[in-house]
Amino acid sequence: MDISRTQTAQLVGHRSRVNFTRFEAGARTMEEEVLAGLRSSPKRIPSKYLYDAEGSRLFDRICDLPDYYPTRTETAILKEHARTILDLIGPDLCIIEPGAGACGKGRLLLETRRASAFVPLDISTDFLQGAALDVADNFPHVSVHAVAMDFLTGLDSLKPLLPPAAKRLIFYAGSSIGNFDPPDAASLLGRFHALLDEGDGLLIGYDLQKDRDALTRAYDDSEGVTASFNLNLLARFNRELGADFDLSRFRHVAVYNEAKSRIEMHLESIAAQRVRVGKESVAFDAFERMHTESSYKYTVEGFDAMAAASGFRRLEVWMDPASYFAVGLYVKDGAGGSPSLLTGHGMKSVKALTVASGGRQA
Repeated sequence: MDISRTQTAQLVGHRSRVNFTRFEAGARTMEEEVLAGLRSSPKRIPSKYLYDAEGSRLFDRICDLPDYYPTRTETAILKEHARTILDLIGPDLCIIEPGAGACGKGRLLLETRRASAFVPLDISTDFLQGAALDVADNFPHVSVHAVAMDFLTGLDSLKPLLPPAAKRLIFYAGSSIGNFDPPDAASLLGRFHALLDEGDGLLIGYDLQKDRDALTRAYDDSEGVTASFNLNLLARFNRELGADFDLSRFRHVAVYNEAKSRIEMHLESIAAQRVRVGKESVAFDAFERMHTESSYKYTVEGFDAMAAASGFRRLEVWMDPASYFAVGLYVKDGAGGSPSLLTGHGMKSVKALTVASGGRQA
């Protein structure tokens, strides 16, 4: 793809430096993407626009909510098994973390001292700068190369920027893979595969199918933080696109689509209205919804099948005692290694499966 501009610099922290690169890809602008989504039927907005600085701050608050289980469950799995996970890949790792945010989970891997380099990627430049400097200050043995980019459009340009290391490990946490419709999720796994060499790894967290009520509570909390997070999307368009959304005339809606095994987040217009975005006037009917994010829920077997179709072979998967969440370790197909069975402190581990077909199980 074409890159319109690449900016590189060194950020200086209290005790260290960060190599910082900012990619601005020659792709559609935010205004073009937003208007395209608002013209579609039903209306939809790319979920990446939820994560400006304020959206990232609100999402960090969501992660601390009692009913939002994914973060604390995945964190518990990583705390328990991070050293074992990285030992299965090998030392002198370059860990690449797309959508790194505050790099909180990446730190759990860095604490094992198995990594020599860390490459956090995030679309929010200011947020990433602060997080990367903090990582560099706290892990002086790690070379930090932060890249501000929309990795969905810029990932293919990343490989020349990666520092040397014995092996690479892509760490894609938080069940972010579930934000993509199945064909797009498979495509993203394929692009991860292309970024890696034989024997390199993919460590990925994904949410498992479970009780509808638990899912609904996680995405529509009683404190209204998730609602604020969703509505901030409109506030961002007002700030950055000169739109005139009246946030009081929209409400957050979260529903579980059982047929598609996904939670859907929407913003619902509570009255018929028109909104200006750029030079266009966009009509909303009363109770019309625009889709802002999906979160697909998987089975272990279904996820393995999708990964296998993209050229990955699973070495191991860990789950919490309630089987709410899974963290899977995969290698680029053709690599050596054998699955192991490791259990401890209430965490489940499942042996590798032989998968013959692709797709996600319902």
